[in-house]
Amino acid sequence: MTDSMTAFARREEDTAFGTLSVEIRSVNHRYLEPTFRQPDTLKPVEMPLREALKKQVKRGKVDVQLRFYPNQASAGLDVNVERLQALNAALHKVRDNVADSPMPDALALLQYPGILAEEAVDMEAVFSSMRSLFDAALTDFMAHRRREGQELGKMISDRLDEIDAIVEVLREEMPGWVASFRDSLRAKAVQLQVDLEPDRLEQEVVILAQKADVAEELDRLVTHTREVRHILSQKGSIGRRLDFLMQEFNREANTLGSKATNSRVTQASVDLKVLIEQMREQVQNIE
Repeated sequence: MTDSMTAFARREEDTAFGTLSVEIRSVNHRYLEPTFRQPDTLKPVEMPLREALKKQVKRGKVDVQLRFYPNQASAGLDVNVERLQALNAALHKVRDNVADSPMPDALALLQYPGILAEEAVDMEAVFSSMRSLFDAALTDFMAHRRREGQELGKMISDRLDEIDAIVEVLREEMPGWVASFRDSLRAKAVQLQVDLEPDRLEQEVVILAQKADVAEELDRLVTHTREVRHILSQKGSIGRRLDFLMQEFNREANTLGSKATNSRVTQASVDLKVLIEQMREQVQNIE
């Protein structure tokens, strides 16, 4: 159900009155920020299209470009008969007062200002066609966002699997750490030629074991992976919730690193941070 904030769609249509085109493109943004660009003739259609966009898109910087190229070849011509008659009467008055004055031909009459008018384009028909074309482009746009979102969701799910695998390995190794602490302390005692009483040795082992206990951090990591999977299955805008969980993941990875008492835990902490950062970068593109 994940939607990306990055997408593009374009639709174009040839009509009886001209060519219409719609382009919709978007990138990630904290909030929804739509920008419409269109000629003044299409300004009246902006608000209904803007409302249609808001019903579908919740986050992202969205740029919409509307274009209209009137079809001059199909435009009809209309003669202003009243003005033509007035012009004709004026020309006859000229001939009555100026002998042998030439009369203009038909083409010259049509070129006189106000005699010939181009038939006005039915803008309501243009607006209706633009709304239909925009709906089609918006459908393509949302499909693109969904495809991109599915890829992002899969990438994140793969990283969650890797985090779960790291947690599982650490859980399996934890019981052996106590024996490792005991052996390490004995080896140091021998190296320093110090006699350690059994009770004192066990006390030190317990202290080290308590410091190295990361069971709580591992439990929270598993809780976070489950929650991310749950969120990814939800509808609507989920990017902000995922972003918050990435911060929680980082907190657990940092705590794990601070408790590291062996190279295995240190490496696990580093690996976790790499996976979390990879997820965080992709979460920035999720609506």
